[in-house]
Amino acid sequence: MKRHNFKELHIWQLGMDIVDDVYVETKHFPKEEQFGLKLQLRKSAVSTPSNIAEGCGRGTNAQLVQFLNIAQGSAFELETQIYISIRQQFGTVEKWEAIVEKVKHLQRMLDAFVDKFS
Repeated sequence: MKRHNFKELHIWQLGMDIVDDVYVETKHFPKEEQFGLKLQLRKSAVSTPSNIAEGCGRGTNAQLVQFLNIAQGSAFELETQIYISIRQQFGTVEKWEAIVEKVKHLQRMLDAFVDKFS
């Protein structure tokens, strides 16, 4: 298997953009959410491009697909946490909705990338 340069992959780049967006939106969360929803949002956002990168460093297509699937799970977790943030009125609905659109786009891209190796 040819290893992929994760930094050149659009899915990794979009994942990194989403991380930036989530960090900006969670910056002013209530103090009591510091170790709750704020932390969970940031962890799932960070996990997505991290698992894409880790999969690209593995030696087989099966391992790559495994880590892409983990990244996909983190993206769905992030989407759910954003909906919770909207329901709890943390942050700006319009900004969260824009991030959700990016997350959904990333999910579709991950599906397509996995399909290339399955």
